[in-house]
Amino acid sequence: MSVPASGVPRADPGVAALADQCVMCGLCLPHCPTYRLERTEAESPRGRIALARALAEGRLAPGAATLAHLDHCLGCLSCQKVCPSQVRYEDLLVQTRAALVAATPPGHLQRWLHSPHLLRRLARLGATLRVARWLPRVARLLPRGSRGRRLVETVPAAPRVPGFAAPRRAAPATGRAIALVRGCVGSVYEADTLAAARVLLEAAGHRVVELDRHCCGALPRHGGFVEAAAHEAAATRHALLALRPDVVLGCSSGCHGDLRDEVAAGTTLAVPDIHAFLAADPGFDALRFRPLARRAALHLPCTQVNVAGGLEAIRALLARVPQLAVLELPGQPRCCGAAGSYFIEHPAFADRLRAEKLDQAAALAPDLLLTTNIGCRIHLGNGLAARTSALPVHHPLTLLAMQLETDAGT
Repeated sequence: MSVPASGVPRADPGVAALADQCVMCGLCLPHCPTYRLERTEAESPRGRIALARALAEGRLAPGAATLAHLDHCLGCLSCQKVCPSQVRYEDLLVQTRAALVAATPPGHLQRWLHSPHLLRRLARLGATLRVARWLPRVARLLPRGSRGRRLVETVPAAPRVPGFAAPRRAAPATGRAIALVRGCVGSVYEADTLAAARVLLEAAGHRVVELDRHCCGALPRHGGFVEAAAHEAAATRHALLALRPDVVLGCSSGCHGDLRDEVAAGTTLAVPDIHAFLAADPGFDALRFRPLARRAALHLPCTQVNVAGGLEAIRALLARVPQLAVLELPGQPRCCGAAGSYFIEHPAFADRLRAEKLDQAAALAPDLLLTTNIGCRIHLGNGLAARTSALPVHHPLTLLAMQLETDAGT
């Protein structure tokens, strides 16, 4: 889709063909987060499909209202999951956004928010300077409602990496060679989870190599920056092929789909969900965990449910911890509003969705909150902080590593 001087896009047969798969049945509507909030057709999957079709066929120019409705989509893919016609909604959304990025060049902040390398550098600098301690005071100097202020307000503190107690006699390293992808902002804000994953994998007898300074490309791809995303995926693919691992694993559900479908495309790289891998692993099955008499609220992110899978594996892993009561948050409404950089770009929608999830969690009276996606962890953690709640937010793998039993029983 390109835009000539008339301002009306030229026809894009690829997007139009994808849109034609939709029969407008409406079965997706109850599962769409923004439709449930607004109850307007333009904020629904079939409404956005109609807008994408009109843009692709040149019947509609990319005006502010049209762009807003398309941008409001979280890309949670709950609609795609339940679609009886198997509409490839993700492909349609990404292609439409890519065409709009080419037709209406985005501003600097939008580009920065979809630049993994820039965000990683800023995250590392922020962690070094401990900006979470003093940055909120700076935020008050910025205009209310501005994206800059929102960005400053949402910078979290880097997590403390616990001193995990590995088994005194860990399984011999006769298992598989594992490439653990650290990710972009996850390399900083998920450092505790990555350390936990390494402890668990090595305790199960695997050899772990961490892949740093590489990104799966999900963040730019979902924003429509498809060339940048392809470049990220290609660089990560090249680095992984040089390592020649038996298995590629990542900790965040938001990265899994692109690692599996974009980075590993055309290769023999195996990219299972990390929870499914551990749950089926004989070495991990031999590990034991200390009891924990706590109530854990489990949030299953959209990307875990709709893309990565492994839900039964997550439940099975947490069931390995004696006395732990795992209380799943209700399936609907599911989305917490994080969605990559969405919670920075669209705070009005994101905060309403987050409030629903936090209310659900509060009703369970948990001692801790668990989630498998780094974006959800940051967004939910910020919401808890705004409520002055001390409820900790962890990845399930971190909890497992903390409870890992040593031969001494400690």
